Amino acid sequence: MTDAVPAVSPASSTAPHASPSDAALLALPKAELHLHIEGTLEPDLAFELAGRNGVSLPFASVEELAGAYEFDDLQSFLDLYYATMDVLRTADDFAELTRRYLARAAEQGVRHVELFFDPQAHVARGLRIGEVIAGIGSALDEAERDLGITSGLILCFLRDEPVESAEQILSAGLSHTDRIVGVGLDSAEVGYPPALFEAVYRRAREAGLRVVAHAGEEGPAAYVVEALDLLQVERVDHGIRSIEDPALLARLAAERIALTVCPLSNVRLRAVPDLADHPLHRLDEAGVLVTINSDDPAYFGGYVGDNFIAVRDALGLTAEQAARYARNSIEASFADDRRKAELITELEAWRG
Repeated sequence: MTDAVPAVSPASSTAPHASPSDAALLALPKAELHLHIEGTLEPDLAFELAGRNGVSLPFASVEELAGAYEFDDLQSFLDLYYATMDVLRTADDFAELTRRYLARAAEQGVRHVELFFDPQAHVARGLRIGEVIAGIGSALDEAERDLGITSGLILCFLRDEPVESAEQILSAGLSHTDRIVGVGLDSAEVGYPPALFEAVYRRAREAGLRVVAHAGEEGPAAYVVEALDLLQVERVDHGIRSIEDPALLARLAAERIALTVCPLSNVRLRAVPDLADHPLHRLDEAGVLVTINSDDPAYFGGYVGDNFIAVRDALGLTAEQAARYARNSIEASFADDRRKAELITELEAWRG
């Protein structure tokens, strides 16, 4: 069931070339295609789960933990990300984490989400992949029933772990293809090129899974080319360094390969010096299908609607551009054609 549609503040009062209001951007019907569920762990929930599970956090208070959400680069973020993740111990913990994200997402116009999870990090702590998936899945089912948000679950390989570990987690994941729609590749990028995972991705494709990968965030544009050629990805997560390679830009545009761009994340992790310098619009002007997403919103200062607002404030964003980025997210999603048509209808209603 996908009947529950949030109240929409359409852009009908906004000319196509004018800037939409905060309320209009939050109500904009959109798909979120780059969202790590572990990255939605807000400091208050981290302390709540730590207390429930008897886990000691290296912070004295919620406020102290929140103050640690400042990063010099991707690795400094990952160090905290994996440390706080330790509070997630049961299926109920993953359900609560996912439930809270989805409630926020509904308030920010998300109508479909394809969320990443990192099972290697959880199995290494003694959890079973099945209980992680069951917890996340129960919240996804609730959201479809109660909020009208459809979803897909993407198993991510940690690229800084041995390839053999990725092979093992894929084997475990193939027992849950009723829930998992695809695979992805995340964690520390530099020094871990997509080529390392060519055989793993071949297995995933042969099993009928959809394939995406992080590339061109901190790593070079050449990693995006590898992800396309060797992993045969259908979307590129981040991909902003594609702007450095005109031939790659032309290819992404011609092949309609979407980039799942995360503006606030790119600023927080120093991938760009300032949001005003972000290549989002330049990628769009080159004909690339760009989408706006939140990545790890608890850590990076905003959920997906907040990212749209930040882009408007720093780069300028017209109603026409906002609608195009939202439409790109719907068309690049792995939702079925019927669901995509429903979401496009909602988007057209927003446009007025």
